[in-house]
Amino acid sequence: MKITFFSTQPYDKIAFNKCNESFGFEFEFYETHLGPHIVNVIENTDAVCVFVNDKVNVEVIKTLAAKGVTTIALRCAGFNNVDLESAKANGINVCRVPAYSPEAVAEHAVAMILTLNRKTHKAYNRVREQNFSLNGLLGFNLYQKTIGVIGTGNIGKAFCKIMLGFSCRVIAFDLIANKDLEAMGVEFLPLMDVLKQSDIVSLHCPLMEQTHHIINKETIAVMKKNVMLINTSRGGLIDTKAVIDALKSKQIGYLGIDVYEQEEKLFFRDLSANIIEDDTIQRLMSFPNVLVTAHQAFFTEEALNQIANTTLTNIQEFSQQKSLTNKAAQLV
Repeated sequence: MKITFFSTQPYDKIAFNKCNESFGFEFEFYETHLGPHIVNVIENTDAVCVFVNDKVNVEVIKTLAAKGVTTIALRCAGFNNVDLESAKANGINVCRVPAYSPEAVAEHAVAMILTLNRKTHKAYNRVREQNFSLNGLLGFNLYQKTIGVIGTGNIGKAFCKIMLGFSCRVIAFDLIANKDLEAMGVEFLPLMDVLKQSDIVSLHCPLMEQTHHIINKETIAVMKKNVMLINTSRGGLIDTKAVIDALKSKQIGYLGIDVYEQEEKLFFRDLSANIIEDDTIQRLMSFPNVLVTAHQAFFTEEALNQIANTTLTNIQEFSQQKSLTNKAAQLV
């Protein structure tokens, strides 16, 4: 069985080739993202493996179906970049990796909080230039601060546990309250109440129609002045223009993003010798209280190994005509 990979990085090849020793699939790797510009190169392929910035729209899916592709395997949790209705209509199964070391993403969110608060990135650069001044590095105690968590799936749950360890008050919003978290002391409240009461807001919900731009001009307005906002989920959860306006007015005091709404043109690439034409990301990075990382929250050895194993297991289940455990279409 042949699998064609898109948006492939060197670390993807290492993880999947190592995992494949116990599966025996045939692999073909492309560095470019999947989209109409490249889909016609696929030949004699049973499955395509895609990542967060691949564009698997109606046009691409029709071509995949015509070429005999039977499975679209997402090596990520989100599936908002795949037209599930078209896939179903064309008889293509879509599977995903619903959980891959949720602690990896949760820990990165905490790292962003600590970095923005205690300004360790700035301190590191200062002392390398023999500047040992503390001016401008003032932070605050996380102890007893109110942390608002939007979405309490696997990652959100892991994040809540970590923040409880800092002796924070943790409040959360989700469609269904998590009983285990409630027993630990997490208080579930309506969305607006979470936003109003939180010193730090961290996003851990999937991107879908209901959550698109969940952080917007109106929801930002109810937040505390100088709030810290963290997003390690999906860029489309945030209305970037509204966030920039809030940074300028100091309504948002700190912003940490590992994802960006237009990231497919930037992230996972070395653009150090290029002129970046995206004025929005340039404006964001001009703020001293903004921290941007390039979709690396998932990037741990444990997570990569789990992604590879779950993805290949998903494809094997289909090839053996077993019920797909992680079928994305079951979620809509």
